[in-house]
Amino acid sequence: MTMFFDEEFDRLFKRMSRSFMDLDDIFDEATKSGGKTFGPFYYGYSMTIGPDGRPQVREYGNVRPGLLPTADTREPIADTIVDEKEGVLKLIAEMPGVEKKDIKILVEGNTVNIDAECGDKKYHGRVPIRHKVDSDSVKATYTNGILEVQFALKEDRPKGKTVEVN
Repeated sequence: MTMFFDEEFDRLFKRMSRSFMDLDDIFDEATKSGGKTFGPFYYGYSMTIGPDGRPQVREYGNVRPGLLPTADTREPIADTIVDEKEGVLKLIAEMPGVEKKDIKILVEGNTVNIDAECGDKKYHGRVPIRHKVDSDSVKATYTNGILEVQFALKEDRPKGKTVEVN
């Protein structure tokens, strides 16, 4: 079991390292774009444990290896948290520099689209929802650069019908 974990970790680490090496080329190319400077640039991975107990690795950032940034739009740093005690799923996104009136949220199926623009601060993000939620229960608050979108969790009720034997 340990050997499998070591091999999997090595494979994942090599993939992440390769991504960061490509970023050097992206930064060099972006700074040579006619003197026009974009930024800030950020790219990384977040690792969480999923509901099935397996690790989940997700990329985030406003640049991707192999792609130059084409706009001055940033991807908000976002994460989802399940609070089973309260029966809610919370999506939390960091978007400093914008105001509540500048934020637009659209829930489409299992994806939440977040857009905001205020002066030179522009954000766009698509956050997948991997739990069953009631999209009619959605509420959002924004305080001090932190957006919190909250959904009520749907209960998984068994499908079918119990039949009594007479």
